[in-house]
Amino acid sequence: MSEQLIAWLKEKQVTEVECLISDMAGIPRGKILPVGKYISGLESGGQRLPEYVFGQTVMGDYEDSEVLHARVGDVVLRPDEDAAYLVPWYKEPTAQIIHDAYYPDGRRVDVATRSVLKHVVELFAAKGLQPVIAPELEFFLVAQNPDPDYPLQTPAGRSGRAEKAKQAYGIDAVNDFDPFFEEVYDHCDAMGLDIDTLTHEGGAAQMEINFNHGDALKLADQAFLFKRTVRQTALNHDIHATFMAKPMQYQPGSSMHLHCSVLDMETGKNIFAGPDGEELPSFYHAIGGLQHYLPGGMALMAPFVNSYRRLSLTYDAPRNVAWGYDNRTVGLRVPMGTSKSKRVENRIPGADANPYLAIAVTLAAIYLGLEETKDATKPVSKEQDKLFTLPRNLDAALDKLEKAGPLQEVLGSRFVSLFGEVKRAEAEAFLDVISPWEREYLLLNV
Repeated sequence: MSEQLIAWLKEKQVTEVECLISDMAGIPRGKILPVGKYISGLESGGQRLPEYVFGQTVMGDYEDSEVLHARVGDVVLRPDEDAAYLVPWYKEPTAQIIHDAYYPDGRRVDVATRSVLKHVVELFAAKGLQPVIAPELEFFLVAQNPDPDYPLQTPAGRSGRAEKAKQAYGIDAVNDFDPFFEEVYDHCDAMGLDIDTLTHEGGAAQMEINFNHGDALKLADQAFLFKRTVRQTALNHDIHATFMAKPMQYQPGSSMHLHCSVLDMETGKNIFAGPDGEELPSFYHAIGGLQHYLPGGMALMAPFVNSYRRLSLTYDAPRNVAWGYDNRTVGLRVPMGTSKSKRVENRIPGADANPYLAIAVTLAAIYLGLEETKDATKPVSKEQDKLFTLPRNLDAALDKLEKAGPLQEVLGSRFVSLFGEVKRAEAEAFLDVISPWEREYLLLNV
C-alpha cells in the first residue's frame, strides 16, 4: 500500500479515482471507483482486471489467443505513484492514475504495453545508461460528424470559416482556435504535462505539440494522457481531435516524431557526442541499430491499416531508414545542435501509434545497435522521398516483425506474439469493409 499516494489523494480532496492502463492500441482502459473503495482496494492488494484486456482489439473484440490461452484469470493493478494526475475537465476532484499490471505470483505482466517499455529502459539501466526522449505529436481538428461513412471536414474557428488551405506555421490559423488551445494548455498545466511548443502543421487544421525532453517512461505516460486530454478538450468545444495517421484524403498525415539521446548515468553526459562536439562511435552504433531493426519493428510504429496511407509519395513522410543532418525526407534525422543536445529523430512513427510501443521499439533498436556495435550507412543530404526500405502495409510489417529475432528478445516474445494476434485480427476485420473506392471504380466496370 502506498502511504504517499493516499496522502496525495487526501490532500487533493479526490472523490473518485480512474485506474488506467494502456491496451495494445493505446486506449485507456481500467476501472472508475470512489476514492474510499480505491484506498480499501490498495489495502487488500489492488484492483483486478481480466488479463484479456491486453489482447483486446481496437474494435473492442477478444480473439482466441495462443498467448493468453483462456478467457479466465485476473491480473492485479498496482499504481505508479509518480503517474498520478488530477483530471482537470471534471467538476468533482478526480484522479487518473496509471497502473502497472502484475500476475498473482508477483511477476509483471509482460504483455502489457507499459511493461514492455519499462523492460527496455531497465536493459539500458543495467548498462549504466539512461535514454532520453522528446515526442512531437501531430493531430487534426475536425468537425463533429456521427456518420463514419461521411468524409471528415475541418471545423470552423472563431472566424466562422472552416480552414481549407494548408497553413503551415500559420499564427493566425492557430489563433482561430485560441479558446480550445488555451484550455488544452490549462489542462496540461494542471496535470503537470511538460509540453513545449505549439505550431500549425502542413494540413488544414493540423497542429503539432512538442514535449520537453526527459525520462522515456514519464514522457510515454505524458503522451498517453495528452492524447486523451486533447480529445476530451475538443469535445468541450463541439469539435473532434483525431490522432489517426491519415484522417483526410488530400491532406498530409500525422506523425509522432521521437527525439532520442542516451546519457551515461554516472556522468550525466550524452554518449553521442564528446565535449568538443565530435560524434562518438556510440552515435553511429545507435543509428546503425535503428537502421537495422526499425523495419522489423514497423508494425509497432504504424499499427493500423490506415497508418500506411500516411506513407504515400504525395507528402513529406519517411519511407526509409536512411539518415542525414537536418534532412526531413529520411526516416532518421539528426537535428543541428550542441554536443549536449546531440540526438537522433525517429520520424517513422505515426500519431496513431501507442506511445509506449513506439518509444519501446525505437529504444530497443538503439540498445541493440549499441550492444552489437552496428555500423551506420553514410548520411545523405539529397531528397529521398522515393526511396522505400520500410514495409508498405500492415501484413508485410507483421511478417517482418515475426522474423526479427533479436528485436523480439528485447521486446519480449510473448508480447510480440500477442501483438501479432491482435493486429492480424484487426487487419482481417478491415477486409470485411467495402470502401467507396471499390464501389466507385469496380461496381460497374469489372
